[in-house]
Amino acid sequence: AKEQELNLGLDLQGGMNVTLEVSLDELVRSMSNNPKDPALNHAIAEANKAKANSQADFVTLFGEAYKRANPNANLAYLFTKASEKDITLTSTNDQVLAKVRSEAKDAINRTYNVLLTRIDKFGVVNPNMNLDENKGIITVELAGVRNPERVRNYLQATAKLQFFETYTNHEVYPGILAAEETLAKILAGESVDDTTSTAAAATDSTAVASNDTTRSAADTGSLSAILNKQPNAKPNAAGADSNAVAAAEAKKKYPIRSVLYIPEELGTTAGPVIGYVAKKDTATLNNLLKMDAIRNKIPNNVKFLYGAEAKETRRNPNAPLAVYAIKTASGGEEAKLEGDRVVDARMDYNPMSGKPEVSMEMDATGARAWKLMTGQNVGKYVAVVLDDKVYSSPVVNGEIAGGRTSISGGFTPEEATDLANILKSGKLPAPARIVQEQVVGPTLGAESIDAGMKSLIISFIVIFVLMLVYYNTGGIVANISLVLNVLFTIGILSALHATLTMPGIAGLVLGIGMAVDTNVIIFERIKDELAAGNSYADAIRKGYRNSMAPVLDGHITTLITAVILFIFGLGPVLGFATTQIISILLSLFCGILVSRLITDIYTKRERHFKYFTSVSKSIFHKANFNFVGKRKIAYVISFVVLALGIGSLINGFDYGVEFAGGRSYTLKLDSKQEVSTIREKLHNYFGEYPIVKTIGTENQVNITTPYLIKESGMEVERKVQAKLHEGLTKEGIVPASATFADFSTRYLQSSQTVLPTISDDLVSGAKWATILSLLAISMYILLRFRKWQYSLGTVVALLHDVCVTLAVFSFLRGRVPFALEIDQHFI
Repeated sequence: AKEQELNLGLDLQGGMNVTLEVSLDELVRSMSNNPKDPALNHAIAEANKAKANSQADFVTLFGEAYKRANPNANLAYLFTKASEKDITLTSTNDQVLAKVRSEAKDAINRTYNVLLTRIDKFGVVNPNMNLDENKGIITVELAGVRNPERVRNYLQATAKLQFFETYTNHEVYPGILAAEETLAKILAGESVDDTTSTAAAATDSTAVASNDTTRSAADTGSLSAILNKQPNAKPNAAGADSNAVAAAEAKKKYPIRSVLYIPEELGTTAGPVIGYVAKKDTATLNNLLKMDAIRNKIPNNVKFLYGAEAKETRRNPNAPLAVYAIKTASGGEEAKLEGDRVVDARMDYNPMSGKPEVSMEMDATGARAWKLMTGQNVGKYVAVVLDDKVYSSPVVNGEIAGGRTSISGGFTPEEATDLANILKSGKLPAPARIVQEQVVGPTLGAESIDAGMKSLIISFIVIFVLMLVYYNTGGIVANISLVLNVLFTIGILSALHATLTMPGIAGLVLGIGMAVDTNVIIFERIKDELAAGNSYADAIRKGYRNSMAPVLDGHITTLITAVILFIFGLGPVLGFATTQIISILLSLFCGILVSRLITDIYTKRERHFKYFTSVSKSIFHKANFNFVGKRKIAYVISFVVLALGIGSLINGFDYGVEFAGGRSYTLKLDSKQEVSTIREKLHNYFGEYPIVKTIGTENQVNITTPYLIKESGMEVERKVQAKLHEGLTKEGIVPASATFADFSTRYLQSSQTVLPTISDDLVSGAKWATILSLLAISMYILLRFRKWQYSLGTVVALLHDVCVTLAVFSFLRGRVPFALEIDQHFI
């Protein structure tokens, strides 16, 4: 049946793998009665640092960090609220943490369920989602998707819908102009006294500066630093000419209006827009607007928000964004009406403009509040805000009853449909941000299928022929077992609705090897029994019985490592571990039970399989390798190899993007390019040398860069890809005529992003997987053979192999034409 067919992973058919982290730090802040408390934020920062190397949950780490810094403090003073009945001033720290942990667990699960609902509405066939509740990590695999940016928007949108009253620009301008005059005096080194202001400092969309009442020339440096962060504040190569000097003087005289453009018509027309700012200057304006010199001269419930970007200007850093003056309730963050009262949403077309919009319906409570809000603001503006972006700010012409309204914001039909689905699914209880992503284009997916199938078929045929050549008709039994192993594995994966990936194919090939290994051990034991003079029936019986122990030992130790990989692995490693576990168990079933069944049926008919051929009869005949006697030679070789390996560690390792963090892009160019040339040319654009290596064919390259890796968000992803496109086209690596759309569809085959927080988790998981595998295997050997010497010898041997492998990777770094990276696949 179609619904039972085996699903292909994104690396085989193209698509997107996303790892999201639920922002529990934001949840903890939202539960506190003072989110800006220094002790609270210090504990949150320490917990974020510690979580990469700990299996404890975030709330536990937060509690430990707070106690270390404040051993005698009571958390109840930070979390007591009128709306929170479970926490009182007499609550102990453990009781407070228990409540916070309960809320965090609930938020993680609700976030997971909201995302699950969103994805169900997204229309992707057989999506795959997993939740790590302890870490607050959600992995999503969407095979076949063709628009990564749409997925990022869809998954990360918190869907925080709010309806605000607004201030007009004329109400805000006097305070802003007075504040600008104060800032200009600060830049001029004059002492300024702001204590006469009656407006209290309030919060805006960014953090508020400390509440100083007097500013002097000492503040000039910090204000200058804010202004000089702008790209256009830097002098050109020829030095500061008269225009640059004039611009610098204008900035000192008009520090706000140098970044906030106020068109002439806004001075004569009242409205909620106070001006426009280039996207590249938003950070500068944010820092200016949070200064007390401004906050103390405007109403304390003003919140400055930016308008939503138009789709056609999203990649233009100079595109203007409208700045709105929003009126909050009582100087906090609350809106007059929150979007959780919306019960239905759908994509519609505006009857006047014909453009897509999102129509919404509210419940009875929301309808009453909306009627009251619009009735109180007839002739005024209200703002419809989604995720702190203003999508529309219409004039209220009259009271609106019935609880119906709409959002318009230059949407495409696809964007309006997505937004309607997001609103219907509900807002995220806690923000979820993408910390790792992998995008694979359909072309690379087709190539992966081709390569994967070739490797599977070739390995299958080689082993098939080898078993017949070496074991004669006995090889037929092994090959039947081999075919059944593969068919059963694929059947179980289909029944479990699992997804087959390239690492999964690798696990399948390894399973083929394990299945053959089982038959090899059994057949060799049967040959020994035949050589000892036993009949075929006795040789088969004794061969299967006496080979049982080594077969089980080999499979159990491999199964132990596979289970540990399954526990600690993410994404592709998880797929590999899943397939390997199934293959190992089926190898035992097919190699022992099925093979024995076929052999017994044949033997009972007084016939028997042959286990020798003219080739195999002479190979290893009466072989006797004195390994123990040559042990000293082996010691010397191992010592020399390890000594050279330790010396080669100076060469270091190439850490994959999963462990080092960064953004990685796989490109297929029109012709072969020298990786050293690409690396040198892109250095001028990224500010540091990217890692460039050839993969697959000679014109296929992978480029990894840490550029802006400490920043996250959809805008940053677009900025990095735009920078890569700029560098490749301007330097002639990709034709200069290639637009960004051409580059994304024709040349860019896949991309991967791993932020530092998740890369630390992956490194920690890899270390634990290695250590626990060694301990688990040594414990099994100890229990199995009851001799600690065997267990110790096993650990030493495994450590020796690990060290030699690391030494080889270090020594060959940069000396071979292909990449040798330390990443999840290496582990």
